[in-house]
Amino acid sequence: MKKLLPLIILASILFCSCSNNPEKTSIEEWKKEIVKMERDFADMAVKEGIAKAFLTFAADEAVLMRNNSLIIGKESIQKHFENQKSSLKDVKLTWKPDFVDVASSGDLAYTYGKYELTVTDSLDNENVSEGIFHTVWKKQADGSWKFVWD
Repeated sequence: MKKLLPLIILASILFCSCSNNPEKTSIEEWKKEIVKMERDFADMAVKEGIAKAFLTFAADEAVLMRNNSLIIGKESIQKHFENQKSSLKDVKLTWKPDFVDVASSGDLAYTYGKYELTVTDSLDNENVSEGIFHTVWKKQADGSWKFVWD
């Protein structure tokens, strides 16, 4: 038995050192989920409109910062988009995250990257503006991700 104990200890050490780190695997999987959410969000903005995309991917408690003002809550975000009346013929918003990170708890994540806003007015003049976006994502009770800050 005394000779068997060191073998059991050695085997245990080797076994533990060879196992995968589940936390790292989970974080990498969550990052992939967030990148997919960003891609789906951006695709919807192009295909179905900016307002629909923002309302679809916003959590109920989401906050937008626009023109140095806060728009708090999904209902306020909806009103914000409804109140945007303009003579603009075409508006297109595209973006892609350059960076994503997820909390080790798996309930919060954030992204940032570049966006491009293209606006065509009634005279067919196209204006393009570029900038940096920052989005905070929160895992919902049903396991989906929704943004809480943009």
